[in-house]
Amino acid sequence: MKKKFLNLGIQPLANSFLSSNSKKSLAKEFFYNLEVSFNTSSYLVSISKPVNPKLQYTDKYAHRASESITMRNAFKKIANRLNEKYLPKIVMEIGSNDGVFIRNFPKKKILAVEPCKNLANITKNKYKTFPNFWNKKLANKIFSKSKKADIIFSANTISHIPNLKETFDAIEFSLSENGVLVIEDPSLYSVIKNNSYDQFYDEHVYVFSAISVANIVKKSNLRLFDAEEITTHGGSMRFYICKNSAKYKNTKKIKLIIKKEKKANLHKFSTYLEFSKRVKKSKSNLIKIFKRLKNKNKNIISYGATYKSSTIFNYCKIGKKLINYITDTTLNKQGKFTPGQHIPIISPAVGMNDKVDYAFLGAWNFKKEILKKEKEFIRRGGKFITHVPSPRIISK
Repeated sequence: MKKKFLNLGIQPLANSFLSSNSKKSLAKEFFYNLEVSFNTSSYLVSISKPVNPKLQYTDKYAHRASESITMRNAFKKIANRLNEKYLPKIVMEIGSNDGVFIRNFPKKKILAVEPCKNLANITKNKYKTFPNFWNKKLANKIFSKSKKADIIFSANTISHIPNLKETFDAIEFSLSENGVLVIEDPSLYSVIKNNSYDQFYDEHVYVFSAISVANIVKKSNLRLFDAEEITTHGGSMRFYICKNSAKYKNTKKIKLIIKKEKKANLHKFSTYLEFSKRVKKSKSNLIKIFKRLKNKNKNIISYGATYKSSTIFNYCKIGKKLINYITDTTLNKQGKFTPGQHIPIISPAVGMNDKVDYAFLGAWNFKKEILKKEKEFIRRGGKFITHVPSPRIISK
């Protein structure tokens, strides 16, 4: 049974950056109500009514994973680890984006699945790429007459797919006898601990706990045998999943992680009701900070036109009256406007000038990288605003 606990209001698609803020463009903008629920039987946290993926993952998809140094290094590290530990002959990635993970393997080993045509076009000339959504039909097309995958990797993608049962059934069909599915997604434990409600947006249909993943994959004859906590995206979990009959034993680590989650009461609805109260308080306090600074005629911008910041700005109704513009290094976001609040996006080279007093950390999960990069901004007295784990001003 699903029980709603959080309403983040009317939201746009987080990746729908507008090329124009004309009335004609704004009239076409898609909105939905972002409510979040808890399943009392599987302990899964999800968006109550997911958006149709075909509206989200188009040939104009903006995110490029390889444009972040942090992500490039993280994917290279895990690719090398998996290669050394499992010695895979065939590696498939579900949601291959611009190839940031698969580039660490020989061409002959790789199968890539990427439904966004503009991203699939980046990798198709070097790697065998399927520009399709992952489902049973595609799994049959790829593996009915060929060897199965020894590694299936998926980072920040499985949580985007509404039909988990079909997703994991298709994966079970595609894995070799001792093949391993490795998925990375934002950690529910970290979301609750950090009060990072911005991890909820249209693409994040689910935010996983180890408890819920263990329950879900059972239905597809799969088994969660290991997991590890990682720092990417402000706190994520890397899950290792295999067939029920595979040789891998459940590790002590996965047992300890589930024990930790139960101690945090991630399997109890009362935890999420309390979380909802903290989110409302966070909203109120963040708005107060912005208004107080604006009343002092301070120039405020935002750093990073992230999907997470879309949730914050639209939930808190923070728009152009409070934020002058947003800086972002992603070239195909520059010159556009944010979804919902229509804040202009410009390059950091132009935007991080000496007129800026405060910068909101829209990309708070890259805080260390940003503070290191913007030493000059800090040296001249510039300060950052964050909402994680609570709204406050930071200078270092």
